[in-house]
Amino acid sequence: VLELLRAVQRGSEDRKRSLGRLRWALQNKETQQKFVRLDGSIRTLIGIFTSSLADMQMEAARCLHELSHSSDPAVAEACLPVTSYLLTYLSGHSVEFMELCLYTLGNLVIESEAVRKQLLPQGIIPVLASCIQSPHEAVLEGLGYVLSQLLQAKEAPTEIIPLVLDSVLPQHMLRLVCSGLKAGIGAAVEFAWCLHYIVCSHTANAALLSLGALPALTSLLLDLASEIPQDAPEGLELLVCPVLRCLSNLLAEETGCKVQIQDERLLIALFLILQCFLQQHPFIVQECLWLLNNLTADEPFFCSALLSLDLLPALLQLLPCSQMASVLVLTILCNIAEKGPAYCQQLHRQPALPLLLPTLALPDPEVVGQCLELLHLLFLHWPEAAADFVTQGGRQALEQHQSTPELQERARALLDMVGQPLGASAFSPCHTTLSAFS
Repeated sequence: VLELLRAVQRGSEDRKRSLGRLRWALQNKETQQKFVRLDGSIRTLIGIFTSSLADMQMEAARCLHELSHSSDPAVAEACLPVTSYLLTYLSGHSVEFMELCLYTLGNLVIESEAVRKQLLPQGIIPVLASCIQSPHEAVLEGLGYVLSQLLQAKEAPTEIIPLVLDSVLPQHMLRLVCSGLKAGIGAAVEFAWCLHYIVCSHTANAALLSLGALPALTSLLLDLASEIPQDAPEGLELLVCPVLRCLSNLLAEETGCKVQIQDERLLIALFLILQCFLQQHPFIVQECLWLLNNLTADEPFFCSALLSLDLLPALLQLLPCSQMASVLVLTILCNIAEKGPAYCQQLHRQPALPLLLPTLALPDPEVVGQCLELLHLLFLHWPEAAADFVTQGGRQALEQHQSTPELQERARALLDMVGQPLGASAFSPCHTTLSAFS
């Protein structure tokens, strides 16, 4: 390592080759740690990085980029003297050079709070706000990477997000996310995650809503669904996921949002996405169900639309997908049943009860508990469902849970309701909007 540094410092004709060898050596974690401990090592790289020789600059930038990959905070902090130069070079240089500077910054931001604290007064947010108007997809994707790392920092809600909101970044992020199908999907994915992290901070939803985030993201979801399956670009699921999360969390946080997006096409879009990604990308199923739950909670419009569009059979088919899918499907059905007799009558007409019996036999208390909540609502609002449930062997299914501590009270209450369908409720329904993953 020392020999490589000396070869670089000597400034011989072989300096470029020496930098190339150093870059290769810095892919090793131990070499990275040894290099930053050598006196003058970072200073030497900065000297070449800031020189007027473009090919040398690029090689030095690649060496710094290798160092930025280190998971050792001490290595990141050794790179503190280079941050101001990285910011300076985000204007007026080649696309490749700017891209390298951006990813180096993003990597350093992940590992070191000291780096983040230094970059803020150095003006990283105004610099990124200037860069976000670049016409180059590679630059935009790199910028999105830096910003997403900053927004995930623990101090982001108090120190970073306010600066972002005071800049032009949010409106451009929203524009780039919504133009992802026309421009580049890579940048759209990065900025969609940026929006998600801002929403999850619980500090900026009003600002995003004032920019029209809700109708814009809803429209994007409709566009994404319309691309399925014929012209869907590769990696479309990577964009769908954060868009679903943004919408889910905005709906969970902000009252009155559902009124703004009362469009039944949104339900059709969700089921098209579910159908497309169910086999290859099952994680999308959970994301769609989170959003569907938050749309139907306390909102008759989407409950009615789900039934009138005959989407209930497709929803019931998702019951066995996974433990979380089962809980969410049952919660959505509770949201519908809670709306009253007319809704419960329609649920009863569908083949819901026969599917609930095997669900009651599952060993998962959370799934069974949610199933019991649904049965309670059905029996309460539509007693005919209780009668049918008994004829299908439901009493025996309930009796097996009388000895399960967390379920026995609800199971016994349902057994009482089966005997007297119009009896008083023994427990209250469970329906709520749920925040998606942060």
